[in-house]
Amino acid sequence: MYIPAHFAQPNREAQFGLIEAHAFGQLISGSGPEMIASHVPFLLDRDRGAHGTLICHLAAANTQVAALDGQEVLCIFQGPHGYVSPNWYARKPAVPTWNYMVVHGYGRARVTRDAAALRGIVDRLSRIYEGPDGWKLDDEPDSFFDGLVRGIVGIEIPLTRLEGKYKLSQNRTLADIDGVIANLRRIGGDDNLALADAMAAAAQKKRGA
Repeated sequence: MYIPAHFAQPNREAQFGLIEAHAFGQLISGSGPEMIASHVPFLLDRDRGAHGTLICHLAAANTQVAALDGQEVLCIFQGPHGYVSPNWYARKPAVPTWNYMVVHGYGRARVTRDAAALRGIVDRLSRIYEGPDGWKLDDEPDSFFDGLVRGIVGIEIPLTRLEGKYKLSQNRTLADIDGVIANLRRIGGDDNLALADAMAAAAQKKRGA
């Protein structure tokens, strides 16, 4: 990923936080005409390995699975993003752009068909998204899980590298940044408001805070 120095986000806690907050990511493998991507929810084990470990599961019938074991993969996590109009800047001339927050994770995939490991993945995901009173795999008969486990595979990716890019107008003046923040908040919407908050936090360095 192309990362100009002023947009780099090397902080590991910030990278992990974005992954966990935007855990529905892209798993990309292969090259050339064999390149393939799957869109899946990931789990992050922060303390497994030097850079953490990503975990997900795929349908066993997914064609990505066939060559995935041992293959280098890229996982992409997209945070808040939004359009920025040059009309929002105090300084002209300027061109339209897009502000965004993204983390890329790299590692070698390991495929597992172990029933206990697969049950653990499904259990963890359901606890996150269902909450304490929601659906549980334990509520289903064993025969249901026996059928489920034949249809999925687990993927573990011990991360060897993490890259964070937070493009939040750090290369603009404070007047320009304030104009973008104000207009993102004026337009509203979850992404625009989250992006405005992230820009305001990043701008504190310029303000000497």
